[in-house]
Amino acid sequence: MECAAKGRGTACAGPAMRRCARCEAVSYCSIAHQIAHWSHHKQECERLEKQMKNVDVLNEFPFTFSQEATYQICEKHETRCSFLAKRHLHRVGMWMHECHCGASCATFDQLNKGWDLSSYFCPCSGPESPIAEELHSWEDYYKWRCIPLDSPVALLLHWPLTVYHAFQLVGIKILNPGMSDKLCIHYLGPEKELLQLAVFGELQALFPGVCIHVELVGPAIPPHRDGEKISISQYACCNSDECSCKLSGDDVISKTQSDTTSAVTLQLRQGFYHDRYGDMVKDRDSFPHLVIAPNAGIAAYTSWLPSIELMEKKNIPVVFTDYCEEACHLAARCIESVTGRSLGLPVQLNPFRQPIVVEDTVLLLPCYSNCFLFGM
Repeated sequence: MECAAKGRGTACAGPAMRRCARCEAVSYCSIAHQIAHWSHHKQECERLEKQMKNVDVLNEFPFTFSQEATYQICEKHETRCSFLAKRHLHRVGMWMHECHCGASCATFDQLNKGWDLSSYFCPCSGPESPIAEELHSWEDYYKWRCIPLDSPVALLLHWPLTVYHAFQLVGIKILNPGMSDKLCIHYLGPEKELLQLAVFGELQALFPGVCIHVELVGPAIPPHRDGEKISISQYACCNSDECSCKLSGDDVISKTQSDTTSAVTLQLRQGFYHDRYGDMVKDRDSFPHLVIAPNAGIAAYTSWLPSIELMEKKNIPVVFTDYCEEACHLAARCIESVTGRSLGLPVQLNPFRQPIVVEDTVLLLPCYSNCFLFGM
């Protein structure tokens, strides 16, 4: 934990061991820093106190490893590194970016394509049956995909499952017989996802018979990759040589500069959404059915403001996510200041949030990737 008053005057006196007695969501290095910070903290203390009462709900998952991935990491009895190492996934393939000592987006030139798990633990082939009814939880998804609840694949699948859930929230449902056979998604601000692109192959199971085109746009995309198209022709593969995912001989993901018949295609765009929007919609098929911005951090980056103005003007359905409820609250205030209207989609818990806590957060609130959703 960092002292909540860090950088606001005098240097910190030591580790931040002194919690606010009321909200217990922030901590300080000394009484002096706590007193100095009160003029700011008093505006948020009651709100954070209410959010802290939801800790048990945030930490609730159906997995056999849930206690280890939530409470034990929060209490420093486990780390993300130790969690992954026990499963032989530390600094491996698509798992590389799931701890602090993993790779950065600078290694994006190497496309990781496999689960590094046996077929028993991962969705490396198509589902045994189509979705009979909408999925509302990780338990629903694991049951449908016949995956045991000790499998850690939800740590990566929260990306496509959050996209799936966002479509549900804006009213585009996969079981709707009138749904288009093509869907276009504008996906804003990708970072660690760039090292885990193969998991987006799961969209072909979640949206059967639909061609999915995803425009990934953000400053983290290397300039030399701008404009690149990537085709995902099948599911991320397992490490079992005899599995059907290996027998086809097809590459899971490949680079292409031409049109493709693959179920999922990705187009990379370097830069900010408001700067690249015109390039993205030159093709009529690239006008978005949905814009999604995972872990957006709207209140932290002024570069969001012109993009929000654009999305408001174009009346595009937009779903944002963030790590904790407080970040969503601050984002909502920014959006309302730009649009003059309250959120069209109120802040709510994402049932498909990543089921392992984020380490070393500023607040003592449990934080999860894609934890809460809200939208315009």
